[in-house]
Amino acid sequence: MVENVIWPAYLDTDLSRAEGRRVAEDLAVEEPTVDEIAKAVQQIGYDATIERDKSYSREHWADRGRVVVRGADDSTKNDLVQAVAAYVAAMRE
Repeated sequence: MVENVIWPAYLDTDLSRAEGRRVAEDLAVEEPTVDEIAKAVQQIGYDATIERDKSYSREHWADRGRVVVRGADDSTKNDLVQAVAAYVAAMRE
């Protein structure tokens, strides 16, 4: 089973691509939380596990956690991150 990790930095509008953002600025949101990401992953139809005590290697000063996604065998990581970003942005509207 494939496990993908989604860090909040992937969706953070305050970060540049070099700092870890993986989505276009129009899909990015301010200070995404692991709870929002996990909810979006579940809306897409995959299992999500929140690990709050982890920190992204490019953000070693902040423990924002991460979301481990299981069962996403049918999509690429990029497609998964894009879909999650779209759901998080929609949830905030």
